[in-house]
Formats: sequence, structure tokens, C-alpha cells
Amino acid sequence: MKKITSRRNIKCLHVKNLGKSKEYRNEHGEFLCDGNKMLAEAIKSKISIVSVFTTSKPDTSLPEETEVYLIDESIMDSLSTLKDSQDILFICKIPVFKKPDYKKGTHILLDKVQDPGNVGTIIRSAYAFGIDSVLLTEDCADPYSPKAVRASMGAVFRQKTVYINPDELSRNNYRIIGTANNKNKYKTLQNTVLKDSIIILGNEGQGISDKLSALCEEMITIPLSSDCESLNVAAAATIIMWESKKE
Repeated sequence: MKKITSRRNIKCLHVKNLGKSKEYRNEHGEFLCDGNKMLAEAIKSKISIVSVFTTSKPDTSLPEETEVYLIDESIMDSLSTLKDSQDILFICKIPVFKKPDYKKGTHILLDKVQDPGNVGTIIRSAYAFGIDSVLLTEDCADPYSPKAVRASMGAVFRQKTVYINPDELSRNNYRIIGTANNKNKYKTLQNTVLKDSIIILGNEGQGISDKLSALCEEMITIPLSSDCESLNVAAAATIIMWESKKE
């Protein structure tokens, strides 16, 4: 275990940049995580753990190739993306997943979902319900941002998550289902077969883009109380994924 005594150390600067920038994460193919519980999930998932920064000896066994750095609490506070830092930060390689067969299984497509907490929660639910893949348009919040990673509770290490260009959907004969709020106009969730389809959930404020709406063979809605306008997108996605698993 090596000791770092300056927050200007190149390793510390790398940690700071991973916590702040999607572009930097993509450039280096790495992302930042925090906490012993998340570290245990990373080890269990067998994801590549590049390095660990800790204020004390880690209470779990690490892969031999993982670099471990001892830092004091003041440096940890400067590196953490949390208001109250934990005693451990670590860097993982961004997993690379093969694109799935969109004609088989259930796939959730997020169209410009902006809140990383929503993205992380949807990934967590997708893993819980055995969803084949979570697909993201380029304008979605980064699933490997610190907030999304925390919201996923470790599911981001395992759940197949793939960026997709909507143009590739328009060139193929996939079954695509959209979601919307208008309960009088659209089919209800319970009356729709969701297996072997791509289900689209849209932006928190604007919904599904016109380009993707045009690809949907049908639109579904979740029945709500008459005085309730809509659900949070992560809550709606979780209900839809649960419904997709019903026989």
C-alpha cells in the first residue's frame, strides 16, 4: 500500500476528474465509486478494479493487480463527490457489453433521461427484474457518474447497459413500445404484451422525442389516480419492468 500526502498528486487529480467529467471518464474508460459496500459489490461482480484510495486498510480482499493508496481524511474530503465523504474511493474500468439481440427479450430504452439518479435507479431495477438490456440515447445522463453509480447500488457493474443510435432502430423491424401519460388515448400497461420488445421511456419533462415516437407500433400508459399527472420516470420504469415479467 502506497501513501499519498498531497492532493495535487497526479493520482488525486485523476480521481477528481473522473468524479466531474463524463468526457474524461469516456476518454480513460474508467469511473469512480465510493464506500466499502460498493467495493464489495464490485469484487463480487468481478469488474476490473484499477485502484483504491483509503484512509485505512480495506476490510476486504482485493485483486492482486489493484493498486492501493493510503490518504488522510483531508485528502479524502477533497476527492469525494459526497458532502460527507466515506473512508474509501475506488476506480473501476467501464464495462464493455456486446449489443443485444433487440428482437428477443425485454429491453428498456431511455430517451434523454437527464437525472443521473433516475438512470442509476432504472439500472438497479432492470438488474433486479432480469431485463436483457438498458439502452441509452447519447443525451442521457451518464450511467457511470458518481450519482448514477450510487443509485444503482452496484447493478451498474453487472447490468448490460449500451448506448444506441436511434437510426439503427429505424433500419430494422423491431417491436418498439412507447410510454406516455394520456390515459384516455393510449392502451393501459396491463393490456399489453411486453415480452420481446424495446420499451421507451422519455425525458422527465418532454417525454419521448418525435423521432423515437414515430418508431413506436403502440403507446402504453400506467393507470393513475384522476388527480395525479404523472410518475417519476424511475418509478414508472420499475412498474413496467415488473409487469413485463408477469406471465
